[in-house]
Amino acid sequence: MGDHRNTTSNVIGLCLLPQELIQNIFLSLVLPEIVRLKLLNKSFSSLISDHSFVRQCNSLSNSTTWLFVYKKRWLRDAVLHAFTDRSSDRWFRIPLAELLKPVDFHGEDLYFLAASANVFLFASNNVREVVAVNLVSVTVKKIPPSPLGPRGTSSWRRSGMKLVTDSSGSGHFRFMFAEFVGNRPVLFVYDSSTDTWKSTEAKEKENDEILPRGGVHVFLSVVHGPRESVLVATSSISDSDTPVVVRPRFNDAEGLTVGFNWGNVIDRLHVYGDGYMMIVKSEGENRVRVLKGVELWGVSLDGRKWELVSAVPGEVMGVIEKRYGVMMGCLEEKNGIIRVALVSNCDGFWDMLWLSFDTKWKRWNWMPLPDCKMKGWNMAGISFSSGLTLQ
Repeated sequence: MGDHRNTTSNVIGLCLLPQELIQNIFLSLVLPEIVRLKLLNKSFSSLISDHSFVRQCNSLSNSTTWLFVYKKRWLRDAVLHAFTDRSSDRWFRIPLAELLKPVDFHGEDLYFLAASANVFLFASNNVREVVAVNLVSVTVKKIPPSPLGPRGTSSWRRSGMKLVTDSSGSGHFRFMFAEFVGNRPVLFVYDSSTDTWKSTEAKEKENDEILPRGGVHVFLSVVHGPRESVLVATSSISDSDTPVVVRPRFNDAEGLTVGFNWGNVIDRLHVYGDGYMMIVKSEGENRVRVLKGVELWGVSLDGRKWELVSAVPGEVMGVIEKRYGVMMGCLEEKNGIIRVALVSNCDGFWDMLWLSFDTKWKRWNWMPLPDCKMKGWNMAGISFSSGLTLQ
């Protein structure tokens, strides 16, 4: 009760300040905090809805990159944890329980699939449904089953799917994923503007066809074999073009393995995304390993091979070297910046690391993340995102 009185007093005191000063204070906050203030009272809502404020806020938010983490917990306590490169000293908590109430999951834990701008996708395992949550418009929408039918959470592969939002600010989005169907790679695309799915069999790439990484192309991983990977390349702005099969080969004699690194069974973790592959090398035994090297590879322009892009330099490795028992990661490329989050667990303690590589300046950067208070919890999804706006 005392906390409620203090909050009310603080809100009243803030409202007494000049509007220009209040706007400057709000602009120093990150977008999830601004959205919560908008719901607090009518005065704040009116100020935050002002066109000038929205324009300034969006200008700042568009250049901000987020890392979102979802813990596996009861739905009634659902919280999305968010960390941004704009404010590198703490995690933000985004409560979801009230937002998810209109959708009945029978108390089931959810899995966090993907994020893009204001849209977040969550999947259930028992109900086998996917829902789209818009944090700014405060709406939740069920996505109809794909042509493959209802899918459990284990069917979704992080590097094999992509969420693309409409840059116009309309709130529309496309959700893409690629799978083998009848031994052929097929692209499935859900369009929120029509609430329908479209499936297209990918064609083999022409010999002279160039598919540069980044830009308008989306690369979705289908499978990674001992010597060859299979990816589907498609347009990020239109689904009118036929998707293309890309088969880059990896010349290393060791096989490619996607997933977790445990004990001394596997000494390399491969993290895929957006036409890139990060190889995380380690050493150790007895279920505890030590991070020893990180390499970044990318699909060549002709799509025929994986080529080395860069390796994390020794001075950075000396700082990020760590012990772990199990590790996973996610990778995203946007505007020439490749970002990777490596999440490790050792003796029940979770640790996270944010690595980025600037492809223009050939420069590595790393960002240590503060404790997310995840001891004893299971990871239920992780994703990068950018472009959050008040529209």
